[in-house]
Amino acid sequence: MSSTSSTPPWDVHRLPRADGRVVLVTGGNAGIGYFVAEQLSATGAVVLGSRNPAKAEVATASIRSRVPGARVRAVRLDLADLSSLGTAVESLGVEYLDAVVHNAGVALDAPPRRETGDGHELMFGTNHLGHFALTHWLMPLLSAAPEARVVTVGSFAAKSERLDPDDLQSRKDYSPKRTYGRSKLAQMYFGLELDRRLRAADSTVASVVVHPGGALDSLTPSRPPVHVRTAGARLRGAPAALLVQGKHAGAWPAVRAVLDPTVRGGQLWGPRVFSLRGKPRREGVWNHLTDTSVAARLWDASRDLTGVEPRHHPRTPS
Repeated sequence: MSSTSSTPPWDVHRLPRADGRVVLVTGGNAGIGYFVAEQLSATGAVVLGSRNPAKAEVATASIRSRVPGARVRAVRLDLADLSSLGTAVESLGVEYLDAVVHNAGVALDAPPRRETGDGHELMFGTNHLGHFALTHWLMPLLSAAPEARVVTVGSFAAKSERLDPDDLQSRKDYSPKRTYGRSKLAQMYFGLELDRRLRAADSTVASVVVHPGGALDSLTPSRPPVHVRTAGARLRGAPAALLVQGKHAGAWPAVRAVLDPTVRGGQLWGPRVFSLRGKPRREGVWNHLTDTSVAARLWDASRDLTGVEPRHHPRTPS
């Protein structure tokens, strides 16, 4: 296994060039996804996946205004609509994809429980099932790249949650906060299980799991009109900066997972300080995420619920 000790320290402000590479960032129009896209756009080509074309256009304009020569564009991508994902991938119009950052997500603040048009609980259906199915459609493009990566953005909120394989849709036990944490936990199980299956298939694609730690709007620099931080919010958020960080820094683990050649599939990356703030580092996979039986049951259920399954595709001859 490669060690980061033999390479120069990773500098979040001096990213390596990735000319010729193409990266898709789901939910790239706002929040952490926006900053992942902004930072990556300084190194190579970025495609923002967003269900809201107007917001995506605002985000791409903001990135172009801040990153000279940024190669960034947007495609319509609605993870809650499984039947639309194949068409969305076709609209990318690329022959290969070097990485996808599975970042988009829905977080509900209050009941009642809601469902997607496909009848799945909204957060589980969007955050996990949508990305599971999207990976299926993207795999031929990922397999066509030399060493592609699937980067799944989990959440520190998932560390205290556990999956109930018999109630993945939270029909019996629903609360917005808990169900959100479990949807992110499902994503993280998926990212690790995907890498195990890719390795078994001798694939050139790797799957990495990251989390942003604690990332608050009040500590996030303004990117008007995508995000505007008021003076009051800045003052109120100042004490929290000892423990957590802004969403621009929450993007760092995902950006490193895309660009750093020493990152390997099956790893978990997060912030350095108590897994809540600071520069990105590799951390041990959380104990409950090492349960491969839960991961396998989740995989089988996800395949049955979506009707598709991410599989390795042989590389096409160049």
